[in-house]
Amino acid sequence: MSVWGALAGGAVGTVVLSSGYRVAEELGWTRMDLPLLLGTIVTGRRPRASAVGFAVHVVNGLLFSLLYAAVFAAVGRAGWSLGLALGAVHALFAGGVLVNVLLPAVNPRMGTPWTDATQTPLLEPAGFLLHNYGRRTAAVTLLLHLAYGAIVGAFAAGL
Repeated sequence: MSVWGALAGGAVGTVVLSSGYRVAEELGWTRMDLPLLLGTIVTGRRPRASAVGFAVHVVNGLLFSLLYAAVFAAVGRAGWSLGLALGAVHALFAGGVLVNVLLPAVNPRMGTPWTDATQTPLLEPAGFLLHNYGRRTAAVTLLLHLAYGAIVGAFAAGL
């Protein structure tokens, strides 16, 4: 079990996750643009927001891989199957709390369920399990986070 392996897996897994979201968006399976969601925390300029958001997402992916490594250390083992299970928890956290509750609290350009007609947010609220970004978004999110978790777990185990 290796923290460095988990970090390497986090880097690879984040690229897979980000690329997967982009492919899903291009195929019309979701309208969620994760780099834009993250980047608009710091700027309202869309091209800059996407670039900044991608960098933030990579850093977040590395930080989450460290959390996975901590769980692997706590249970005394690592592997793709445990990573897969953690990926499921990660997806539920991302869709239920992270993007739906925490992100609107820190993103001044994201609407909320209580946004009224006098405000003009750049982004609509995600909704529970990201349903406002398309019916398939929850499934896409789950599948991509399962892949991320399995990759981090496999790298941490040295597979």
